[in-house]
Amino acid sequence: MRFLNPQTGSYDERNAVPYDLTYDDVYMVPSRSAVGSRQGVDLSSNDGTGTTIPLVVANMTAIAGRRMAETVARRGGLVAIPQDIPTEVIAEVVSWVKRRHLVFDTPVTLAPGATVADALALLPKRAHGALVVVEDGRPVGVVTEGDLHGVDRFTSLAQVMSRDLLLLEESVDPTAAFEKLSEGHRKLAPVVDEKGELVGILTRKGALRATLYTPAVDAAGRLRIAATVGINGDVAGKAEALLEAGADVLVVDTAHGHQESMISALRAVRGLEPRIPIVAGNVVTAAGVRDLVEAGADILKVGVGPGAMCTTRMMTGVGRPQFSAVLECAAEARRLGKHVWADGGVRHPRDVAMALAAGASNVMIGSWFAGTYESPGDLQTAPDGRQYKESFGMASARAVRNRTAEESSYDRARKALFEEGISTSRMFLDPARPGVEDLIDSIIAGVRSSCTYAGANSLEEFHQKAVVGIQSAAGFAEGKPLHSSWA
Repeated sequence: MRFLNPQTGSYDERNAVPYDLTYDDVYMVPSRSAVGSRQGVDLSSNDGTGTTIPLVVANMTAIAGRRMAETVARRGGLVAIPQDIPTEVIAEVVSWVKRRHLVFDTPVTLAPGATVADALALLPKRAHGALVVVEDGRPVGVVTEGDLHGVDRFTSLAQVMSRDLLLLEESVDPTAAFEKLSEGHRKLAPVVDEKGELVGILTRKGALRATLYTPAVDAAGRLRIAATVGINGDVAGKAEALLEAGADVLVVDTAHGHQESMISALRAVRGLEPRIPIVAGNVVTAAGVRDLVEAGADILKVGVGPGAMCTTRMMTGVGRPQFSAVLECAAEARRLGKHVWADGGVRHPRDVAMALAAGASNVMIGSWFAGTYESPGDLQTAPDGRQYKESFGMASARAVRNRTAEESSYDRARKALFEEGISTSRMFLDPARPGVEDLIDSIIAGVRSSCTYAGANSLEEFHQKAVVGIQSAAGFAEGKPLHSSWA
């Protein structure tokens, strides 16, 4: 990546401005391009994680769960399951995700005798907005939210379900499935095996996405998933259990990664000789990168304080503007033959592109994905009718309380005095993009276009060819669209 010097019109390898930069402070200059189509750009990472799009869902309890892991991996990204979940539960989640289909979504099912109330409780668990009514393993009806409006909550589903089913065969090609759904004027259909038993559900958008994305899969062709371990307690023991569970990437995580406890934890994990990438962080300096790489890290997680749920900078004054942090850490990691993930500070698709231009191999997203159907929380409705889910920071009182549940009351009370981060925040669902796949579509469309503007066919080329300039706050504001007239 090069910087544009506006005074000379020349390109500099380093930023000449004597202060650090956020994503909002920078923009990309278009270059001569021979890239014919944005769909031809290869967005797969070379950091060993197997992602085919450069997105990792942050290891936050309110965001990263089994539904998120299944959906994001199917589109080529990766989800890191948080550290404060019991190891046996993580093992079960890993196993469950590994059993998911690469094309079909996992259906929500109920029996014909279940009630409307049962259906209303389960419908928000999937972005496709449908529930399959199953009898003896076979689909006999479909229920959507529209079928339940004005219906008594104790009514059985057999009385309200649609029995006129379009069924897709398990062997169906995604393009053919899209055509069948379009011809049948259906938004979705159950998928059955040769015995007629339900194996999944496919929407028109899902069929289309299956032709546009490549799933992130392991050597056995199963969806990939990452798991997280902290730096306290029996780190090696938990890491070994996660490896045995089948995790594809191991994240060793703490807010301040450049400390002795992290180095000791990393050495313990590296001593297990895992055959999968080890991610460690968080750091924001070249020195932090060097020390963690020496201790055994393959990938460095970069970011202190840019997250939407994080109060670290306001509480402590500690942190670093994210673009400059990623730029410096990525340069040092590359020198050592390693990689970085940009963790935090992403609020627009452009921010993902800027992090990749700075040298990140993947970009971690947290709060932005909290307000989606796939995040673990229950869907709630505000007084104004808008739907939302609750999110919270991983250093907040709420997260600390969950993480220290087995400690003594005294130790828990002590730690609760020193929490950082927001304990509850409403993350509203975007009516136009309520599912995580909708957001992925928007982000990846932006990143692909960024690559074409830079003349890059891959992420590595993008980092090499991107020309970045520095802008004022007015320059950033100028680039924002207007949703109404200024007159």
